[in-house]
Amino acid sequence: MEKRKLGRTNFEVGVIGFGGIPIQRLKEEEAIEIIKLAAKEGINFIDSARAYGESERLIGKGIEGNRNHWKIATKTMSRDYESMKKDVESSLFNFNVKTIDLYQFHLVKTKEQLNQILAPNGAYKALKEAQADGKITEIGITSHSVELLEQAIETDYFSTIQFPYNIVERQGENLFKKAAEKNIGVIIMKPLAGGALEDGSLALRFILENPHISVVIPGIDKVNQVFENANIGKQCTPLSQPDRKRIEEIIEELGTTFCRRCGYCLPCPQKIDIPTQFLMEGYYSRYELQDWAVERYLGLPRKASHCIECGACETRCPYNLPIRQMLQNVVSQLESENKKNK
Repeated sequence: MEKRKLGRTNFEVGVIGFGGIPIQRLKEEEAIEIIKLAAKEGINFIDSARAYGESERLIGKGIEGNRNHWKIATKTMSRDYESMKKDVESSLFNFNVKTIDLYQFHLVKTKEQLNQILAPNGAYKALKEAQADGKITEIGITSHSVELLEQAIETDYFSTIQFPYNIVERQGENLFKKAAEKNIGVIIMKPLAGGALEDGSLALRFILENPHISVVIPGIDKVNQVFENANIGKQCTPLSQPDRKRIEEIIEELGTTFCRRCGYCLPCPQKIDIPTQFLMEGYYSRYELQDWAVERYLGLPRKASHCIECGACETRCPYNLPIRQMLQNVVSQLESENKKNK
C-alpha cells in the first residue's frame, strides 16, 4: 500500500486507514477478524474515540499480538485537566497498550473551547504530561470547523488535524494546504459523506488525489470493505474524465438536501447546532447506529424540535437547502422513533 508521512510525526501510514466508529455494533470475534484482515492487507492506521461505545476495546482485541504493526489514534471530548487524565487511562486500559500513538481533542467547535483546552490547567496540559510519561506519542485535534482548525494550527501545538473531506464537502482544501506547509498531518474523516456516497472507490480516489492528505479513514465493519478499501491504497488509478463527470453529477444530485456542515447557517436564534442535527440523523439512517445516534441526539442541549421555523438559517445557506424541512425530518427520525420504542 502507498504510504505517506503523517506530518511532523515519525509515522509512515498507509493512505487508507481504518475508521473505528462502526465496529462498535459487531460481535467481538467479527471485529477481531476484520482488524486482523486489515493488517494483512496493509492498513496500519486505526482511529477510534472514547465516545464510540465498545470501539476502543474491540480494537485492543484486534491488534493483540501485532501491536508494532499499528498506529493507534483515539480522541475525547474532555476539555479540562482532570477529565483528560482519566480518559487517557481509560483508553490505555481499553486498548490494552502502554502507549497510544495519537491522542486527539474530539470535535472542538469554538474558540472558547480551544482556549479552555489550552488554558494553564486545561486538557492540553494533561496530554503533555501523558506524552512526557510515554503514555501517548503525538497530540492532534479534530473539528468540523475550518476556522477553528485554522486557529489551532497557528498555535503550533498539534501534530495532526482531522476534518471531513469528500466529493461534496471541499471547504477544507485551503486548510489542508496550510497544514501541510506547517508539516501538520491531515487525517480525513467522512470520506463517503456520512454514507451519502455510494461509489466508495470514486470517493476515496478523489481524496487521495490531494497531495496534502496524509490518510483517509473510511469506517469499516465488513470483510469486503477491507479488501475494497485496501486495494484503492495499493492501486490508486487517477480519475478519468468520465469519473470527473460523474463527480459533478453526484454533486448535483446531493445538492438539494445534503448538509456540508459549513456552518454558514449559524448562529440559530434558538441556539440549535443545525449541522450537528444532520450529523446525528446521518449516523441514524446511513451508519446503522440507531441507538447510538438517538442517545447522543437526545443529549444535545437544543434539538431540531426547538426550531420555530423562522427561516433565518435558510437565508444564509450557500447551498439553498430546505433546512426547516430537513430539521422536521430529524425530529421524525430521531424523536418520533424514540417515542415509539418507549
